[in-house]
Amino acid sequence: MTTLQQILPGAVVAPRDTGLRRASRVLRPARTLPGALVALTLTAGLGATAAEVVSALLGAPLGWVPVDEAVALAGRTTWQDTASVALLPVVAGTLMLLLAIVPGRCTLVPVETSDPLIVIGITRSGLRRTLCAAAQQVAGVDKARVRLRRRTIEVTVTTGAESSGQMLRQVGTAVGDRLAGVGTLGTGEVVVRLRRRGA
Repeated sequence: MTTLQQILPGAVVAPRDTGLRRASRVLRPARTLPGALVALTLTAGLGATAAEVVSALLGAPLGWVPVDEAVALAGRTTWQDTASVALLPVVAGTLMLLLAIVPGRCTLVPVETSDPLIVIGITRSGLRRTLCAAAQQVAGVDKARVRLRRRTIEVTVTTGAESSGQMLRQVGTAVGDRLAGVGTLGTGEVVVRLRRRGA
C-alpha cells in the first residue's frame, strides 16, 4: 500500500512506469557510433595538442601541431573575422547535442514478461514474418504481407476470386491469436485488407 493510499483510502494511484513505457525506454538504441566517433576525434586532437605543448616546454617541439603559425594567425585576426568561423563549431556542437538528446527509432517491439525487471524485444522483421506465416495458414490465402504502423498492424492478403468476408475474419483472428501468443506490447489493432488475385 502506498503512502497516498494510506492517507486517502480508496484513492487510485496510476502506475508511473508501465511495462510498455519501461520497455520502450530500455530498448531504445544507444548513440554508440556517433559518441565513439566524437570521443576518438577529440581524444586524437587534444592528445596531439597536449603532446606538442609538453614537448615545446621541454625544448624539443614535435611539429605535429603548427603552434607558431596558429599564434601568428591569432595575432593578425580580429574578432569580426572569426565570427563566421566560430559559427561552425556552434552548429556542430548543437547537432551533437540534438543527436544525443533525441532518441533513435527503436528497432525492437517490446514483449510482455511476468517479471518487471526483465525486458525482452522482438525485431520488427521477425514479428512481420511471424504474423505473415500466421495469415498464410488460413485456408484460401495465397500470399500475405504485413506492415507495422505506429498504431495498427496492416495485413494485406492475396486470395482467389471466391474469397469472402468470413476469410478476412479468420485472418484477423489468426493474426490476433499469434500476437497474443507472442505477447507484444503496444502494437495496436489488426487491420486486414483483401486483394484478389489478378486485380
